[in-house]
Amino acid sequence: MCGAEVFALPESVQRVARFLQDAGHPHAPQMLGGAARTSQEAADQLGILVGQVAKSVIFKHKESGGHVLVVAAGDRRVDEKKVTALVGKIGRADADFVKAQTGFSIGGVSPVAHLQTPITLIDSSLARFEVLWAAAGHPNAVYPMSLEQLQNLTQAPVVELAQAVMPDAS
Repeated sequence: MCGAEVFALPESVQRVARFLQDAGHPHAPQMLGGAARTSQEAADQLGILVGQVAKSVIFKHKESGGHVLVVAAGDRRVDEKKVTALVGKIGRADADFVKAQTGFSIGGVSPVAHLQTPITLIDSSLARFEVLWAAAGHPNAVYPMSLEQLQNLTQAPVVELAQAVMPDAS
């Protein structure tokens, strides 16, 4: 990336692109043909498994008033009790809170380049995949990385945070 292509992107994607470039990440954000507001939409557009989508889930940290970012596999639910055990009491975050803390709209929250520094945790279920894809600050923007790269970019621990997956009842 030479820098010129960053300016054709939405401002929030430019912020992520600069962060990735400054961190030496080998992949720049790319714009998809349509919105990928859900893990399934992103997986469908990228032709990947939904679990390869590294979704950013935001909670409100009750003690500090700041935010907690959990990066989890798109095919898993975050177990809020496990998050609470690690960081203290959390609550649901509405769209306004997410935008104010991260600078991103729901559906495009990147794991990096937040306006306010989050408490960040990465779910260990992402270790199943060699390549992960995350939102890049906009519902149409994504970028690839490995779990190791995600951990290096976020400086976050990898811990078990997903709820147990129930076997298919059919």
